[in-house]
Amino acid sequence: MKAKHLRNRWLGLLPLGLILFLSGCGQLEMTVLDPKGPVAQSQYDLIVYSLWFMLGIIVVVFALFAYMLIKYRENRPGRKESDYDPNLHGNTTIEVIWTVIPFIIVILLSIPTVTTLFDLEKAPEPAAGEEEKEPLVVYATTADWKWFFSYPEQDIETVNYLHIPTDRPIEFRLSSADSMSALWIPALGGQKYNMAGMMTKLYLQADEEGVYDGRNSNFNGEGFAAQTFKVHAESEEDFNTWAEEINNEAPELTAERYDELLAPGLTDKQSYSSTHLDYVKHHTREDMGYVVDKYREQFKEKLHLYEIEKQESFQ
Repeated sequence: MKAKHLRNRWLGLLPLGLILFLSGCGQLEMTVLDPKGPVAQSQYDLIVYSLWFMLGIIVVVFALFAYMLIKYRENRPGRKESDYDPNLHGNTTIEVIWTVIPFIIVILLSIPTVTTLFDLEKAPEPAAGEEEKEPLVVYATTADWKWFFSYPEQDIETVNYLHIPTDRPIEFRLSSADSMSALWIPALGGQKYNMAGMMTKLYLQADEEGVYDGRNSNFNGEGFAAQTFKVHAESEEDFNTWAEEINNEAPELTAERYDELLAPGLTDKQSYSSTHLDYVKHHTREDMGYVVDKYREQFKEKLHLYEIEKQESFQ
């Protein structure tokens, strides 16, 4: 009896613990619930719609459950044994209701979801009264465990950081030099996969200037946690000034240097006044195995990235 009493006491404390845990989570920044662009806003609206819709279903179900428990309880006033008839052979009305309602629920969730998904496959439309702008094309290529951002229009390339203009759609053309990964900038929108031998497109846009976090959201081995980057969203004028500085001051990205960067491992932020697109295109069938052919032996071994990084920091 004592053990049962203690168990019930601890179970009674669970709701209080849950409340305290959730109150602590309130201090954390929920980036996906603080959209900074039209794509993220569309996804946020869909999330909120779905949550309220499902909350409504939960309220109705629990209200009906409570009603049934109270109305048909065994010790209700005026209950007679003759009221209970266990021989029920079906009720067409009830069966139609519990079949039709789930269909309606699925339809009401599917229509906005499918509509939003199709809309996200196109560049965001300008707000009312604003001029339509051509998307800025950025090739986002991953290699274990780093990011290459190529700007063909500006003929520059960055490693592990990204600059974009605000109020202009960005067309990311995604591919991978080796393992499968995924580009994700939570403040601007959802993720999409980078794969070798093919290209996927992701449209994003920043409406507010700032520095946003980006990362690989698909686990791809030892350096996964460190495969992050910063997104600098700035005015069109500041972006053009930055791109011009990179063009004038940064070294060219030679084929030999690019091959060195492709080796499995971690690297710092870098800038170049040309792109690797002149030498290799990882989204094509011909170049999909480019990195594996060069570094096949290294991919067979565990690289101990963090031990190497620690040793270099003491030197």
